[in-house]
Amino acid sequence: MHYLRSQVVYKGPLWTEIAFKCLNLLKLFLVREAGMSVSTALRISTVSTTRISKFPLFPILHRTYTSTPHFQTQTDKSFHNTVDVNRLHGEAIKTGFIGDLQYCNHLLNLYGRKCDLCGAQKLFDEMPDRDVRTWTILIKGFAGVRRHEVSLDLFKQMQIQGIFPNCYTLSCIMNCRASIMSLKIGKAIHGWIIASGVELDVSSENSIVDFYVKCGAFDCASRVFELMNEKDTVSWNIMIAGYLEIGDTEKSIELFRRLPVKDVASWNTIIVGQMRNGFNEVALELLCQMRGSGCLFNERSFSIALLLAASLSMLDLGKQIHSQLLRTGFHQDNFIRNSLIDMYCKCSEMRKASFVFSKTQHLLQCQIENTVSWSSLISGYVQKVNTKEAFKLFREMVREGVKVNQFTLTSVVSACSDAACLEEGTEFHAFLKKLGHQVNVFLVSALVDMYSKCGSLDDAISVFFESSLTRNTVLWTSLISGCGLHGKGREAIRVFELMLKEGIKPNDISFLGLLSGCSHAGLVEEGKKYFRMMKEDYRIVPGLEHFTCMVNLLGREGNLNEAKEFIQENSISHLIPVWKAFLAACNVHKNAELAAWASEKLLHLEPNDAGSYILLSNISTENHRWEDAAEIRSLMQNKGVKKSSGQSWIQLRNW
Repeated sequence: MHYLRSQVVYKGPLWTEIAFKCLNLLKLFLVREAGMSVSTALRISTVSTTRISKFPLFPILHRTYTSTPHFQTQTDKSFHNTVDVNRLHGEAIKTGFIGDLQYCNHLLNLYGRKCDLCGAQKLFDEMPDRDVRTWTILIKGFAGVRRHEVSLDLFKQMQIQGIFPNCYTLSCIMNCRASIMSLKIGKAIHGWIIASGVELDVSSENSIVDFYVKCGAFDCASRVFELMNEKDTVSWNIMIAGYLEIGDTEKSIELFRRLPVKDVASWNTIIVGQMRNGFNEVALELLCQMRGSGCLFNERSFSIALLLAASLSMLDLGKQIHSQLLRTGFHQDNFIRNSLIDMYCKCSEMRKASFVFSKTQHLLQCQIENTVSWSSLISGYVQKVNTKEAFKLFREMVREGVKVNQFTLTSVVSACSDAACLEEGTEFHAFLKKLGHQVNVFLVSALVDMYSKCGSLDDAISVFFESSLTRNTVLWTSLISGCGLHGKGREAIRVFELMLKEGIKPNDISFLGLLSGCSHAGLVEEGKKYFRMMKEDYRIVPGLEHFTCMVNLLGREGNLNEAKEFIQENSISHLIPVWKAFLAACNVHKNAELAAWASEKLLHLEPNDAGSYILLSNISTENHRWEDAAEIRSLMQNKGVKKSSGQSWIQLRNW
């Protein structure tokens, strides 16, 4: 107290300002706690700075309102909900402090932090005086809840009333423009800033660069970036992340190499950006460079590294990262633990994934994180086609009372599809309805796919048309593929045409399901029509499965010569499945001559495939060419090629 008194008396303007802040707190205390009248409290403001420290209530005031040097910090923390702010607002009106600009700005800031913008607007309207900080606080508050148009209107009103914005105001406004992607108005604001000669700090300039990046105006962003007198790490990261977002990985790497000081955020940005663009090998190289540079990993770095190990199925890398986590103590982080489970699952190490999972459960306090760990392990079992364990774990999850999310349900429904378990699939569908989940399009697609693969096409169609969701390409494709799988070519075409009428653009999988349906139903002309449509109208490059479907379609109907010409015209004679489809068609139509020609091509491409030998031997047998069949069997035996035994399964009991 004596130290403060001496500083106030002798140390000039700075401590005088502190003294006046103390006076404001003193007035607030006298009215609220001591019961003093407003007029008496206001007279306290005439007390000189040399008398502040002598006032007997100052120590109490200091303990009550200013436990830290920045007196507002503790005050902020005392308001746990909006009701406290409303109470202070009401008291400010009663006591006359509504005219205190500094106090009202503080109150306005509290409203903004609590996202109570109705109260903030009311206080703003009641304030007799407003400065640039007042307007900036309210603009920032509306921007924080994504009401950008209101923020922009306030910015216009601010200028009309003659309040000149500062760099913080302009930073908020540029962020608003970036969020609503309004390049024209954003450029106008930027032009006004230049014309007005506003001195911007690095944070405000970063906002302008970020605005241009988000609007896709990389020429403008690059120009502003290069003209910046001072660049911090955020400046570089904005540009690097922007180029990564549009897939320009070379430019992002170039900027990253130029970055003077590479902190952990910069390394994380460039590595995860390369991964999102499909350059996992480059990301791995950068991760090694990050490690070699001595940059310390944070939680995000370790999560990215685990995701990279999972994407590349590099179990050894994953184990090394795990050991580093144990050394650094980051393995206690719940998000990291879930990333570890996911990594081991994707590397097919289910035993280790289960071990990490078992060690995690007693540590996870958050319901969401607990659900993620269960879902990751269930998904791992589904990917390993261990349906029994996936179902067992899901039932245990339900018994434990863990919240089931849509990702979990999608995984178990997919498991039912893989194992053709209609009964379990129906149970899970009923469980989903009982939970009352708001299903997403991926879950509905999984249900349609499950019913289709389990032989219940009617149920698949019912689920599709009963869904109130906006149907996207994935959902339409699931039904088209289901119809194709059941040989319902006409039905697949009808669904496809409905999809086009709704303005949904088909993808390569949509056409594959359609061509498969045409192939099973013998719709040759329709199949050729949609194959041409795929290439010419939608510019989709046919893949292996599309070509195989077309050869199968032509061959099944006996158009073997046309199928042969199709293979030659499309330069697909190097594709083994194409020749197998052609050879199977020769077998159906007993064309030994073309079968011999196709088998020669096939055996040249895949000399150790038992299926090719068996197919050729069957063709020779059906054409009563016994010597050729015996010769093929003998050749197969001499080369050590063995036929795999056929397998089937039946469900003996309920899993």
